[in-house]
Amino acid sequence: MLRTPRVESSVTPRSLTARSALTRQSRRTASAARPAPLDSTVVTVLASLLRTARPKQWTKNLLVVAAPLAAGSLWEPAVLGPTILAFVAFCLLSSAVYAVNDVADRVADRAHPTKRMRPIASGTLSVRAALVGALALAAVGLGLAALASWSLAVLLAAYVVLMLAYAFRLKHEPVIDISIVTAGFLMRAVAGGLAADLRISQWFLLVAGFGALFIVSGKRYSELHTLGNEVGTRRALIRYTATYLRFVWGVAAGATVMSYSLWAFEVAPAEGIPWHTISIAPFVVGVLRYAVDIDDGTAAEPEDIVLEDRVLQGLGVLWIGALVLGVLDV
Repeated sequence: MLRTPRVESSVTPRSLTARSALTRQSRRTASAARPAPLDSTVVTVLASLLRTARPKQWTKNLLVVAAPLAAGSLWEPAVLGPTILAFVAFCLLSSAVYAVNDVADRVADRAHPTKRMRPIASGTLSVRAALVGALALAAVGLGLAALASWSLAVLLAAYVVLMLAYAFRLKHEPVIDISIVTAGFLMRAVAGGLAADLRISQWFLLVAGFGALFIVSGKRYSELHTLGNEVGTRRALIRYTATYLRFVWGVAAGATVMSYSLWAFEVAPAEGIPWHTISIAPFVVGVLRYAVDIDDGTAAEPEDIVLEDRVLQGLGVLWIGALVLGVLDV
């Protein structure tokens, strides 16, 4: 009987194992090379843009409402509409400035204990996406401002130019840095009057200007208290001392209280309940309460204090309540 010659298979257990390992490796490589789903990428970019826009800081833009409210004209349709447009426009433009500022500071922010978590500094958001988003926000914001009034659009354009100069150069100059940020607050106060074509009291401008200087210098004092002046994340801090900044926010606090008191006495009615005068009490106590946070070195993020300090919020309610009652002449 003839036997069929036995052919030795070239496939051995060792070769099967090697082939299986190669197959698994190629699958892993293909999976790693596969791009992330489009929806996931878009959501990540949008979430990062929203964080960069800093919605919590939009509370600063409520200063736009202050002039129409103090004039007692806020609820008039001809005033309310333009005021809302001015508020929204300032929110969009300030967010655009924040994005550009984060792009300019991305290297320094990586050395900061908290700013290093910002989307641009951490690499979650690309520089290109941030700048495109900033351009879009600025275009829409200026468009809304133009709908309210051309004078408001010019003011907001000047705000953008000033803040860009601050972001790329002037923020490193002592005194100039806090002056520019203070000017930004003052522009917010003026914007409400321009949008609604209202006359703004000189006392109101003094309160807004010195009040802003109080908050900004207190912010620098808290940064110096927390980080020291050798950290390098904000070069202007190198030239500041705690004594100087304490002097600035002390003078600003006194001027704010004095200006507000003179305004309240001036507009108080000759008859009836003097609600404007009564509003001085919660206003002064609120300033003193905020000064405690500055002195403690915890006022580096003013919006956090406003949103978290329940006592300060209560004082704010009492102050606004008395102010509204005075405007309504109750």
